[in-house]
Amino acid sequence: MKTQTKLAALASLLFVVPAFAQVKVNDQLSVTGWAVGSYQYTSPNVGSYTDSLNVDAALLQANITPTKNLSAVFSTYYRPSAEGGTGPGSEATLLDAYFSYDTGSGAVISAGKFVSYLGFESFYLNLDNMITLANQQFLAPIPGYHEGIKLDYTVDKTTTVGFAVVDSVFNKPGYNFTAGAGSLKHQAGFEGYVSYTGITNLTLWAGIGYETLTKPGFDTGGVMAKHGSAVTVFDVWGTYQIDKASSISAEEIYKDGGVGNKGSNWLVYYSYALTDKTTTCFGLSGEKVLDGPSYIKYSVAPTYALTSNLALRGQLSYTSYSDNKPITNATFAGVEFLVKF
Repeated sequence: MKTQTKLAALASLLFVVPAFAQVKVNDQLSVTGWAVGSYQYTSPNVGSYTDSLNVDAALLQANITPTKNLSAVFSTYYRPSAEGGTGPGSEATLLDAYFSYDTGSGAVISAGKFVSYLGFESFYLNLDNMITLANQQFLAPIPGYHEGIKLDYTVDKTTTVGFAVVDSVFNKPGYNFTAGAGSLKHQAGFEGYVSYTGITNLTLWAGIGYETLTKPGFDTGGVMAKHGSAVTVFDVWGTYQIDKASSISAEEIYKDGGVGNKGSNWLVYYSYALTDKTTTCFGLSGEKVLDGPSYIKYSVAPTYALTSNLALRGQLSYTSYSDNKPITNATFAGVEFLVKF
């Protein structure tokens, strides 16, 4: 009965949302949103398979521009309890909540709750290349949301830099990357990046995150020091548009969070658009925890745009593990609907 209810809800969503366009209420307010639903199947080499049928996430966002230089973004976010929810006992939360001021000289100052700079793959499921992320299994080096203040500065037409001071780089236990620590006293975080587009068809990005103290239970739970440990993350990625139909992207991440929380992640994506509606992404990614488990993941994910508002995506992945007994490999298959307005 629950499965039938989920299917009915997802079907209704798919038929209704494509009829919408981005809603501009007036010159000062516009509303946008998206939702993602999927069926996912995972079969490890030992034990039984697991599967899920969910509306995986949905977001409704308001963009407010009361003046030319002042803007604000507020969004509500839904994630089912079956996939971790958004906080203890909750499936919905206020996600974005920040104000920005454009100085007019290339600098934009923002304050409130916003997503981390770090990571080639997006926090927003509708913007990713595949149903599942390439990494994040053990180290989870890419943070989610936190609160603080940031400064983004456009140096020239090719170079942008940014710096943020936040309540914590990593997130509260059980909050599924939707909230930071809530104070600067013990877990103050700092992030910075530089982006360069001065070479034709090439984007280069480098960033760093530093947290003064990550307590056990925060981050991925990999912090073993009794009183916590500082964490540093280095992240570099680049993407090259080979031609109108194809592009290649690569990323390398290094994380040092002390014993049991140190290692690296990497990914390579090749994307090819067979038609203006069909794009296939081929992925190769991996992770190595120092003195811990590692894996290599092989993935392929075709996406078909049914309309400008609705897309259908499939994914097949095979992951080979080392030092992760009894699991040595796992197969994943999934089908995903993506809707936006």
